Amino acid sequence: MIHYDLRCGAGHEFDGWFKDSAAYEKQAKAGFVECPVCGGTEVSKRLMAPAIPKKGRSRVKEAPPPAPPAPAPVPPPGATQAAAGPVPAQVIALLQRMRSEIEKNCDYVGRDFAEEARKMHRGESDKRGIYGEASDSDAAALQEEGIEVARLPWVPRADG
Repeated sequence: MIHYDLRCGAGHEFDGWFKDSAAYEKQAKAGFVECPVCGGTEVSKRLMAPAIPKKGRSRVKEAPPPAPPAPAPVPPPGATQAAAGPVPAQVIALLQRMRSEIEKNCDYVGRDFAEEARKMHRGESDKRGIYGEASDSDAAALQEEGIEVARLPWVPRADG
């Protein structure tokens, strides 16, 4: 694994871990390396100091990247923002981009989410991306039935 300090075209600085330098180049060229603040894909590596071992010592194998942090718990309905703490702007921006992609590429099924997911699982309905509402018990029941679901915090749209 290799760690790079990166900078987007807008000047935001962030870091990334890659299998090797070729993996970084391939992903950057394809537009897959994205700024977590603004979503820009014009990304470049920043100058970094090389890891040089002390004389007489072999280079220590680089530690793997740290595991991504566990997702923050979503506050229950009706909880105030103060109770959950402030959400960083880059997280809000990422969630807004996720919402936009979901709305663009999936069908909204509203409160019929659990039933529609079951129909697709049983082959009674065409498989496709769907989103909607499900209670905690419905989501747990779907998972127990072997139906994959993901619950996401639904933030206001970026465009207003």
